[in-house]
Amino acid sequence: MQNMNNSSIKNITISTATKQFLTQPHKLLINGVWVDGVEGKTIETRDPASNEVIARVAIGGSKDIDNAVIAARKAFEGPWSKLTNFERAKLLSRIARLIESNTDLLTEIEVLDNGMPTNIARLTIQNIAEMFDYYGAAAQRIEGTTTTPPRHITDHAEALTYTLREPIGVAGLIVPWNVPASTAVLKLAPALAAGCTVVMKPSEETPLSALLLGQLCLEAGIPAGVVNIVNGYGSEAGSAISEHADVDKVSFTGSTQTGRKIICAATGNLKKVALELGGKSPVVVMPDADLDLATVGIAMATFFLQGQNCMAGTRIFIHDAIHDELVQRVKLFTEQLVIGHGINPATMIGPLISEKHCEKVLKYIEIGVNEGATMLTGGKKLEGDGYFVQPTIFTDCTAQMRIVKEEIFGPVMTVQRFSSLDLDEIARMANDTIYGLSGSVWTQNLSIAHSLVARIRAGHVSINCHGAVGTNIPFGGYAQSGWGREFGQEGLDAYLETKAVTAQL
Repeated sequence: MQNMNNSSIKNITISTATKQFLTQPHKLLINGVWVDGVEGKTIETRDPASNEVIARVAIGGSKDIDNAVIAARKAFEGPWSKLTNFERAKLLSRIARLIESNTDLLTEIEVLDNGMPTNIARLTIQNIAEMFDYYGAAAQRIEGTTTTPPRHITDHAEALTYTLREPIGVAGLIVPWNVPASTAVLKLAPALAAGCTVVMKPSEETPLSALLLGQLCLEAGIPAGVVNIVNGYGSEAGSAISEHADVDKVSFTGSTQTGRKIICAATGNLKKVALELGGKSPVVVMPDADLDLATVGIAMATFFLQGQNCMAGTRIFIHDAIHDELVQRVKLFTEQLVIGHGINPATMIGPLISEKHCEKVLKYIEIGVNEGATMLTGGKKLEGDGYFVQPTIFTDCTAQMRIVKEEIFGPVMTVQRFSSLDLDEIARMANDTIYGLSGSVWTQNLSIAHSLVARIRAGHVSINCHGAVGTNIPFGGYAQSGWGREFGQEGLDAYLETKAVTAQL
């Protein structure tokens, strides 16, 4: 791997706007005002490429969540509910334009807080502007239907039956650290489009882009109390949102383990719950696959965002006929990936998010070696203060190995070989997981591709590419990868209730 070892923030160039944002106070947004937490606590947020402190951020707990929910409820029942769909759409459009005019600032904040490469961060910021535009347009198309009234009414009188689409109410949005701006907005934009008010908890690892989005929402004219942002730990602020009796819906992206806890916490008032959880996605490469295309596609399916990506294709199944050649191609490509600070435009692989997570990934690499898998390349942490782990490829893997079965959430690829051309047998291997989030099939035979896609139990499966997500394309998982869908019309529907009305005339 090519290593650029100038990871310190002192060795990189950032804009004046970014420096100013980092040095300003970072508080909680409650009822349209930036405030300190009730207990006055703060935490450091660090650049994972250098381990340097880049900002201090106020954090809140259950009392702050309670204050935010009260503000959100008041706003939901107040002027916000009186806005028309078209007026909400205009506000979302204003936010989109403000994001576009602050693209460079948002990009640099995302890189410094999360560690992702600049080219990926810039793409995600462009996408979040698109999300606000998409859901702004969708808000204008929220419509009910008319249908046939029930017979026991029409037997005696004329009647009219119709449906209304209404916002669920106060939505609690719990955002992960791996793509913080994007995952915040794919919850925030449809919630606002639907007419909900929100209490958002960013990850304590990456709070800065959410706070900047909060500033832009206020600048766009979002009324007080509609968007509330409470930084904090999942065990405190996150749990308080999940348990709160006046929160009508929780949308969470994160681990399957935490998702289970949220389900239990939400039973108090039986609030709606949407979960986008873990994955261990299969990548199936048939013997007729285009090897040039597959080489890059397979490598990046695993190593995109340093593997800190729920839909990462980390279980690679390669047919015997092409296994050896393709594995060597992927190895050579992987070893050319540039590792370094995300601000450097040449960087393709950034750091892992934290020391704790880095240690977890390294432990899994050790487990893979001990389980008898062959470590073809990578496997080491780079020297220095950042949390850089070399992209790692294991071959000679079996379905029973922990590195194959468990979500590592790091740059670790596992390769298994197969000889059968029986699609049912191939699908059985691909589906041998508790997850069902994503997957991909690589072949030049589209009949085989579509037949195999139909057999793979996952919410999002691509052909000759991987992770082809988009604002208009629903995304979510089967099995233990979650409940519900985000993006697309389904993402908006998740924040709407349907009310049926029958009037005897």
